[in-house]
Amino acid sequence: MIVERMATGDKATTSAETPCRLLIADDQPHILEALRLLLKPEGYELEMVRAPALVLDALAHESFDGLLIDLNYTRDTTSGQEGLDLVSRVREIDAQLPIVVMTAWGNIDLAVDAMRRGAGDFIQKPWENARLLSILRTQMELHRSQKRAQWLEAENRILRASGAPDFIASAASMRQVLETMARVGPSDANVLITGEHGTGKEVVAQTLHRLSSRATRSLVAVNTGALPEGIFESELFGHVKGAFTDARSDRIGRFELANNGTLFLDEIANIPVRQQAKLLRVLETGEMERVGSSKTQTVDVRMISATNADLRAECAAGRFREDLLFRLNTVEINLPPLRERRDDLPALAGHFLARYTARYRRAIQGFEPAALQLMLHHNWPGNVRELDHTIERAVLMARGERIESADLGLNTQRTAVQNLDELSLETVEAILIRKALARASGNVSHAADALGLSRGALYRRIEKYGL
Repeated sequence: MIVERMATGDKATTSAETPCRLLIADDQPHILEALRLLLKPEGYELEMVRAPALVLDALAHESFDGLLIDLNYTRDTTSGQEGLDLVSRVREIDAQLPIVVMTAWGNIDLAVDAMRRGAGDFIQKPWENARLLSILRTQMELHRSQKRAQWLEAENRILRASGAPDFIASAASMRQVLETMARVGPSDANVLITGEHGTGKEVVAQTLHRLSSRATRSLVAVNTGALPEGIFESELFGHVKGAFTDARSDRIGRFELANNGTLFLDEIANIPVRQQAKLLRVLETGEMERVGSSKTQTVDVRMISATNADLRAECAAGRFREDLLFRLNTVEINLPPLRERRDDLPALAGHFLARYTARYRRAIQGFEPAALQLMLHHNWPGNVRELDHTIERAVLMARGERIESADLGLNTQRTAVQNLDELSLETVEAILIRKALARASGNVSHAADALGLSRGALYRRIEKYGL
């Protein structure tokens, strides 16, 4: 195998003070030359090799900001095993180095396997120049952000500067969340936010948007769990007049509204499988069409998505596309439930108290010690959202200048269940849903199965009862 190394003299940068150094591996000289002609004018410092062993040798002696590698190096071989093994070896050497793999159109399964081993993204051959540059730029910016990030003190400083007063996180269990947000917030990387229902995923999405270079543009939020399948395409991609029976005029979809900004898709696990392919296409190419139109439009959005479901289990069950999952979770942020961050509870309760005393013009000064202890010992199956609604109710019910235990309504559920004859149907339904959520540790999918409801139906009831 012939070694082919070259380095540019350009010193242009992407988003840092020094040029991005990129190591490229492919056994075909014309591919290397094409990449050199594309990437050199963009300011990358390039080093190119034609064998996996030379990649490892280069990494042992030099520092790089990213790696772009082919999956096949031996002539007449299409298994991709050499590239997959290389990804694994690189990950043993450097756990953070961005890796982008190149694959032929028919080898998407290989690309998915490579991402499972640690690659950050993949590009299909023959590639589109704009798409390849976008992928590399995102991966480089993410890596630079990771290298620049400081520990908890710096992260809290960044979050405070972002103007996100609702984001309260000082508990030890939130440290990893803060670190990750500080690292990926300034980048354009797609982020998947996971965690139980009501843990504050939308607040995290808002904070990530404020930390990004898109902060002056729109943040468009969509609850996909509440979208019937029949209007899914119209909501996300828009439609033209006459596209279907009720299409009396043109409509702009959420992707267009979020162009050059951020699109937040909540409850992403609820997207029907047949619609997932259309979402994947937009994420891969940036191209879409309104329903009923043949005109292709290009959009530039940063995707932030959220779910309380186990998407890997959904993939295994055939209900969620694995390639879509890899597109969505360039970085994953997992929010711990409120019961695992009780140190934050007094500050959160105080924040909600200030909000609702101002809204309802109540002169309430704080919490009685017994009320605070009751909150600290409650399991909070509905997490921060449940705390929010509990404090709002307490502000309305309080008779004195401080919130008392009885005002919280947390100790009435047990007696209420014993007197069903005295309760309305809606009250009983709310109690049953709350108990199902508690048994399922806040997992809406499991609670829905236990109640014999669809996830969408349970979400509507949760919103109705403020759980």
